[in-house]
Amino acid sequence: MATKVTPRSEDYARWYTDVVQMADLADYAPVKGCMVIKPHGYALWENIKAGLDRRFKATGHVNAYFPLFIPMSFLEKEAEHVKGFSPELAVVTYGGGKRLEEPLAVRPTSETIIGHMYAKWIQSYRDLPLLINQWCNVVRWEMRTRLFLRTTEFLWQEGHDAFATSEEAQANVLQMLDVYTEFAVEDAAIPVIAGRKSENEKFAGGVTSYTIEAMMGDCKALQSGTSHFLGQNFARAFDIKFLDENNELQYVWTTSWGVSTRMVGAVVMVHGDDQGLVLPPKLAPIQVVIVPIWKSDGQRAEVLEVVTRVEAALRDDVRVRVDDRDGYSPGWKFNEWEMRGVPLRIEIGPRDVEREQVTLARRDIPGREGKSTTPLEGLTGVVREMLATIQADLYRRALDFREAHTYDPGDYAEFQEAVSDGFACSWWCGDADCEAQIKEDTKATIRCIPLEQEPGKGKCIRCGKEASERAVFGRAY
Repeated sequence: MATKVTPRSEDYARWYTDVVQMADLADYAPVKGCMVIKPHGYALWENIKAGLDRRFKATGHVNAYFPLFIPMSFLEKEAEHVKGFSPELAVVTYGGGKRLEEPLAVRPTSETIIGHMYAKWIQSYRDLPLLINQWCNVVRWEMRTRLFLRTTEFLWQEGHDAFATSEEAQANVLQMLDVYTEFAVEDAAIPVIAGRKSENEKFAGGVTSYTIEAMMGDCKALQSGTSHFLGQNFARAFDIKFLDENNELQYVWTTSWGVSTRMVGAVVMVHGDDQGLVLPPKLAPIQVVIVPIWKSDGQRAEVLEVVTRVEAALRDDVRVRVDDRDGYSPGWKFNEWEMRGVPLRIEIGPRDVEREQVTLARRDIPGREGKSTTPLEGLTGVVREMLATIQADLYRRALDFREAHTYDPGDYAEFQEAVSDGFACSWWCGDADCEAQIKEDTKATIRCIPLEQEPGKGKCIRCGKEASERAVFGRAY
């Protein structure tokens, strides 16, 4: 199977598509730009969803669901918002065999419909804060698509919160950004840079946007989660008001934040290799696969007896699968589970039975170097520890890669070279024209202005004007 995967060094884009399809994550749908998420890919998304949802609820959020169809008049209430999303809108003009009185947009995001509902639900300061998240699909009519990374329809979560004060709302924006950062680091084993978007890159209709940015295996950036301070823009557009403690009518302050199935693509591109997926154990649908090996019926019985005991011992601690299928050689099974990214393989053959041991094979270390043997006694503890080690090693490897491809260029010529091979962390004057010229010259954009800034001032990498902040520049998906 692995011989059919285009090497990453040969064609990274082709490698990515090969892995997504051959690892059974997704396939192309009959509608251009859409995808079918297959069971293995959806199980990975479910684990991403579970890791995020648990964290959301720990912050006091609850889940709800809002309609897929949004009246066009709602989108038009916030001018910057509709301008930003108009090129991507899918609009329904016919329904039930006749032309609709008002066209309906298929939701590209839900600030407007939720704003309409919040205006009905919020009356008093006692109704605040209102903390709601929804898991749903959205549609954005993309011209250039790629499985998971940019599709016409995709799955995501979108949180929408309302507060009595600006300070509470802004604290919430950073709190949810921290949640995304924690998930990316701890569950997805992906190092990210948390920062503020430039005015040019911020969410349409928002006041300030924040992001977590990750470096993929080809040194390009991927925006992996965003959190937006919307101020009172949508509150004024949808008349979301409340009576404060002084019995005075005030507009609420709102935020929104989201992560999508793009995170599946991030996991593939950050950790994958020429043999296929490499999944971090915390997200892997199957953490351990047990492959029995035998040559005769007599060996089969004794091997499977040990396999059954091992599977029973592990079942309560890890997500485990036994591959005892007939008609497939052990080597074929090894390749299949490597392609699917299962973090740890346990091989049990007649010699292992005789020696009361198993052979362990780590997916993140291919070949003999990743193999070891361990006694049956105490196996559960060894497996737990090895999975934790794999999780930590994947993060460390990704962090080392990012650091090796992050530069502090001394001049604009060095800057142009840097962004062709990763990130450039450089002083920026804050001028939009300067930002636009950099993009024209290099195809690199400001990924974020990191929240963690070194003290002092410097000279803008392009124009030489005084600058008080550094920005992370890079080419991106």
